[in-house]
Amino acid sequence: MQLNMKLVHIALGCLLLSGSVLLLVSVWAQAPQKAQIAFYSDRDGNYEIYVMDVDGKNPCNLTNNPAEDLGQSWSPDGKMLAFMSNRDGNFEIYVMDVDGNNPRRLTNNPAGGPVWSPNGKKIAFNSMQDGNYEIYVMDADGKDPHNLTNNPAGDWGSAWSPDCKMIAFESDRDGNSEIYIMDADGNNPRRLTNNPAFDFYPAWSSDGKEIAFTSMRDGNYEIYVMDADGNNQRNLTNNLAYDGSPEWSPNGKMIAFRSYRDENDEIYVMDADGKNQHRLTYNLAEDTCPRWFDPAFARSVSSAGKLMSTWGKIKHGLFFR
Repeated sequence: MQLNMKLVHIALGCLLLSGSVLLLVSVWAQAPQKAQIAFYSDRDGNYEIYVMDVDGKNPCNLTNNPAEDLGQSWSPDGKMLAFMSNRDGNFEIYVMDVDGNNPRRLTNNPAGGPVWSPNGKKIAFNSMQDGNYEIYVMDADGKDPHNLTNNPAGDWGSAWSPDCKMIAFESDRDGNSEIYIMDADGNNPRRLTNNPAFDFYPAWSSDGKEIAFTSMRDGNYEIYVMDADGNNQRNLTNNLAYDGSPEWSPNGKMIAFRSYRDENDEIYVMDADGKNQHRLTYNLAEDTCPRWFDPAFARSVSSAGKLMSTWGKIKHGLFFR
């Protein structure tokens, strides 16, 4: 596969490389020079992680592994991708360079749903290692994993606020799936939605003022948006097919999402107010869960998130969505 050396992802294996080679890779690797959308697809026979231009052109398989690779998240500087894979047996969190090289595993317990913090220092993820689905956080090199939620109900699907002070998540602690937020240390959880239907998959806008989410409150899965305090909830998609997995563009003007309106999962984008919905992928396989990166809005990553360190459909993808 022909990959652009100006990408950077983080996945599995390749720990046989010496520390000096890792250092060189971290120096040479560069973020994409244009905006891209990462997604996962089974178009090659199993789930793999791909990137494409934001107009849907130039899709490229990054992982090329017989195992399932999915649930990707960009590092804030665009040089790496965190993802989940079962290539070592259980689903675990991995990182790789943005060109798909240098994959390595971060966790040693079944885990999924990695989400990089906007400052690059932490990765939030889901795990059942304490007996039920909980939200954990660890350093970007995999160190110091700890449980944030500690609740007998299921908690999953974390999303960092742009200032890293809060985490939105979904939980069934009140009997059905609702959107909550909590402080980044797990304190002060409070519920934002209160609807008998499922509300799940929160996604924070780039300015921190709004949260998009998926809901079944109109009888089928649609994308909604609300103010960050839970007020002003409104429907954006209004389509009889499944619409979900919203992802804001870094400039806050658009939302990418997955839709089943063409009889299989495809990636779509729309304006942030729900207008101008259009399709990006055209493949008979499943293309899903878009993740956006734009170098114009890239953030520097602290040393804890760099490679110079030694790297030690419903229930909607508790691990992968």
